[in-house]
Amino acid sequence: MACSLVFLGHSTVLLDLDGVRVLTDPVLRTRLTFLRRVAAPVAAHHHADVDVVVLSHLHHDHCDLRSLALLGRDVRLVAPDGAGDFLRRRGFRQVVTLRAGESHQVGPVTVTATPAVHDGKREPFGPRAAAVGYLIGSGRTTAYFAGDTDLFAGMRDLSSGLDLALIPVWGWGPNLGPGHLNPQRAADAVALLRPRRAVPIHWGTLFPYGLRAFYRDRLREPARAFAAAVAARELPTEVRVLAPGGGLTWQL
Repeated sequence: MACSLVFLGHSTVLLDLDGVRVLTDPVLRTRLTFLRRVAAPVAAHHHADVDVVVLSHLHHDHCDLRSLALLGRDVRLVAPDGAGDFLRRRGFRQVVTLRAGESHQVGPVTVTATPAVHDGKREPFGPRAAAVGYLIGSGRTTAYFAGDTDLFAGMRDLSSGLDLALIPVWGWGPNLGPGHLNPQRAADAVALLRPRRAVPIHWGTLFPYGLRAFYRDRLREPARAFAAAVAARELPTEVRVLAPGGGLTWQL
């Protein structure tokens, strides 16, 4: 049996594991606050019939309420501790919140929250929920979705039998704030995680209005630099750089 993913841009990835369709941090619109999508629009069939959405934290570029509304108010949301009331008040009826180490079952797939080093407060006046990553797997395959995080030593504890790691390698603008991985530190994360394959995310999709022409390299180089940094460390991980809309399939 094959598993697959489609990188939809930024931190949004559609995973199909054992027939369960998992969507991560969906941002499905062409505009988001002061950011513009500079990649191709997300095709509707990539967010149809989703079984579960996992949300890493409540920042606007990871928890976009209008994008979630496109999926329907009955879509199952797995979110970090502290996010439940915020999401339920916006009309979402199936919300499960997890602390790091807790799990939720979706058919044959287990979703387990993992630690993340990132501020989860929703600006400017929203709640301060936790930030997490997720291990998403069945008995036959396991993927790690890092969400937004800086490097932390506990990544080594997540490394048992990872088929796939979705690793953030940049952000949405010219510079990175705290709690993020740049390409070099993302390669250090791969050295701790030791996945069979890694796909860079959180790059090449969103950029502030009016700045794209001045910082085109920020939209192209992070993923290439990450792949080069993993290769320079002579790690056994296969890096697959996918442009938004690109896919990957692997056999179990």
